[in-house]
Amino acid sequence: MSTPAAAPPSTEGSAIERYFKISERGSTVGREVRGGFATFFTMAYIVVLNPLIIGTEADSTGGFLGGGDGPNLPMVAACTALVAGVMTLLMGVVANYPLALAAGLGLNAFVAFGIAKLPEMTRADAMGRVVMEGLIILLLVLTGFRKAVLHAVPAQLKTAISVGIGLFITVVGLVDAGFVRKAAGGPLGELGVGGFLAGWPLLVFVIGLFIIITLYVRGVKGAILYGILGTTILAMVVEAVFSIGSQTNEKGEMVNPTGWGLNVPSLPDAVVATPDFGLLGDFNLLGSFDKIGIVSASLLVFTILLADFFDTMGTMVAVGAEGDLLDEEGNPPNSQRILIVDSLAAVAGGAASVSSNTSYIESASGVGEGARTGLASVVTGVLFLPATFLSPLVAVVPYEAATPAPVLVGFLMMQQVKEIEWDDTEIAIPAFLTIILMPFTYSITAGIGAGFVTYVFIKVVRGKIGAIHPLMWLVALLFVLYFGIDPIKGVLGVS
Repeated sequence: MSTPAAAPPSTEGSAIERYFKISERGSTVGREVRGGFATFFTMAYIVVLNPLIIGTEADSTGGFLGGGDGPNLPMVAACTALVAGVMTLLMGVVANYPLALAAGLGLNAFVAFGIAKLPEMTRADAMGRVVMEGLIILLLVLTGFRKAVLHAVPAQLKTAISVGIGLFITVVGLVDAGFVRKAAGGPLGELGVGGFLAGWPLLVFVIGLFIIITLYVRGVKGAILYGILGTTILAMVVEAVFSIGSQTNEKGEMVNPTGWGLNVPSLPDAVVATPDFGLLGDFNLLGSFDKIGIVSASLLVFTILLADFFDTMGTMVAVGAEGDLLDEEGNPPNSQRILIVDSLAAVAGGAASVSSNTSYIESASGVGEGARTGLASVVTGVLFLPATFLSPLVAVVPYEAATPAPVLVGFLMMQQVKEIEWDDTEIAIPAFLTIILMPFTYSITAGIGAGFVTYVFIKVVRGKIGAIHPLMWLVALLFVLYFGIDPIKGVLGVS
């Protein structure tokens, strides 16, 4: 018995259905709305986590985001939610794709630890590098040069970069929680205080980690967000009962090693407040070039570009595959528009001082709920906007309640390591150095640079010079200059 021919897509229905091609893609308005909610609750943790990564670290001059001599987490949270909401809305309306955007994990860590802490660098200078990276990506997209960049870096080396960043984020989380601390008699870290998990806050961290793991392995959507919220409530209860207090005094000196890190958890004075968007426009586009030099500044831009660009390509394809939206060549619909919006999101994130915004793989949770169009992104974007009024809540979250999240995120990024061919030494050695040097040197740049230089070196010594892409030659040379800048200055007599 033959199967009847499928009816052509209906052109009837509301203007929303026609604009987003909902019926054509086999979806319904209800599915799109549910998908938008699912994506939001899966990735809303970034409103809490991004301020804790970029807002709690001073730059090389001792300044924090928003100015002042201390963190202003509510301001960072409000701007994080605002940019995520606006850019996700834009993705839905312009690109008609179920993809949400927010401050990129890994990218924010690189800005906080790899750029802003360089000598004489300020937060505004660091965010200027992010804006420049976004503008360059936009140019690459518009000119079609993105294909050349895409093919220049070996896929497995890109995978190693993601894995290394995952390990780096995990180490940052463990250190911030106090689970790993600088050893008294050795160069590396030790467990807790004196080798023991001492104090109630560390117990809260451990419980929080197991809460998030439990929610994740049971397939609960929003596991990270719910884990942070639940652990924060637990921390409030523990503080109310035992009055533990902060690790540091008003001068920032360690006075209570078993106390809370960052914030003492307690009920906030207010749950809702008028959002402070004072970070908008707080960037310096060309400020770092005269401080660290053209080569170093250019490498920083390239490093952000590399991580952001390829992450986006992989994410949009992965989300499209989940929703069966890819064409015969494996490309999603409106791919050019997707990349344009994503590059604009990088610019917007830097211009708002919340780090580069990029596409989130958590969007796959919304696709799993049935989302197939940009209407789901519109819903997610709209949900982010009210979150700007909830920024006071961020100021009561201690490290111990938030840091289980980057530990789990590190695990998720670590899973990609299976894509590396460890039997092939030509790629395995550069990949290994890329992965291992990021957490051990506390520098994402060092890991990427070591991987690139080693990759080119091994190809040369094995007589495979023709297999090296010209762009890889250029980048490897720049990293050699980057690593050897001090002795080079000495030879040239430059101070």
